[in-house]
Amino acid sequence: MAEVQKGRFTADVSSLGDEVVVFLIGMRINKPWKVRAWWPVFTAMPKMLKYLAEHPDKGLLGYEQAFLPSPIIVEYWRSFEDLARFARDRDDPHLEPWRQFNRRIGRSGDVGIWHETYRVGTANIETIYGNMPRYGLAAATASAPIRPGRESAAARIGATRTDDPALPGY
Repeated sequence: MAEVQKGRFTADVSSLGDEVVVFLIGMRINKPWKVRAWWPVFTAMPKMLKYLAEHPDKGLLGYEQAFLPSPIIVEYWRSFEDLARFARDRDDPHLEPWRQFNRRIGRSGDVGIWHETYRVGTANIETIYGNMPRYGLAAATASAPIRPGRESAAARIGATRTDDPALPGY
């Protein structure tokens, strides 16, 4: 079990440059009884994540995943170019499963897939983690204690110069 950082922390994104790419990807099992349709989709992503963890030069900084109500993965990428290169590279483990999904599932409606991609300026990022192990963007980069004057989300994201938290910090 990961070590809990007691107190309040934020992600330190100073090493990222001007932006980070947040990629959300998921699937929806529309016909659960058609295991042969959804199982290859369900098992493809863990293989890709293992590969990316073994090849940090590909640009994946980190990820979080959940399975309920539907499988979803939140990925943090160094750049959109890295993400696009991985998606299209014939030597990487994404293009072929994508091709197979299009051939086998296509418009059948048996399995749904989706993704959303966000290019986020690091100046527009605000995070907080209270009594948590390193998680999310802080796990993908670094974490830092909340500094005085940065107790509120508005102050952390730079929306205001005054720090006026709704509740006192702990």
